[in-house]
Amino acid sequence: MNTKLHAVTDPEGRPVRLFVTAGQVSDYKGALALQSGFPQGDWLLTDRGYDADWFRNALSDSELAPVST
Repeated sequence: MNTKLHAVTDPEGRPVRLFVTAGQVSDYKGALALQSGFPQGDWLLTDRGYDADWFRNALSDSELAPVST
């Protein structure tokens, strides 16, 4: 059994919000859990596992521009 840790960090990389899922769960579950309440910023750096149209559309309501790695 394994787990995934989904995190929102500040500009220095310090965790602000954390969410843990089982390893076999889609990254979309972590994105959904963390999408509300992002800190102020210009962009959001994400893994490509979070790249989905619904997530990008949700970010368009905020000032954050998504950047996938």
